[in-house]
Amino acid sequence: MTATFQAQMATSGGRWHTYVVLLPGSVSLWPEHDWYRDAPVPTLTERAQVLAALGYEIAAGAEWEWIEGSDVYGDPSSPVRLIATVTVQALPEVAS
Repeated sequence: MTATFQAQMATSGGRWHTYVVLLPGSVSLWPEHDWYRDAPVPTLTERAQVLAALGYEIAAGAEWEWIEGSDVYGDPSSPVRLIATVTVQALPEVAS
């Protein structure tokens, strides 16, 4: 069975930030990528290309799911933070 991980993409400070959650481990070692724009939202193709550059692919049958968060939990006037997640797996090693 192939190990799977969660990739996440969130808005933060006028940019989209994508990372693969590797637990246990240090957040500073997670594979990550930033799009230095807040619009448009990165396309499915752009996301797949970034994941591949990070060494991952979307797991078979997995789809991006979106949730809303906020900067201040429980405060309806707090700015909304959009967060997307998808199940990924490591790309197969390429034999040389």
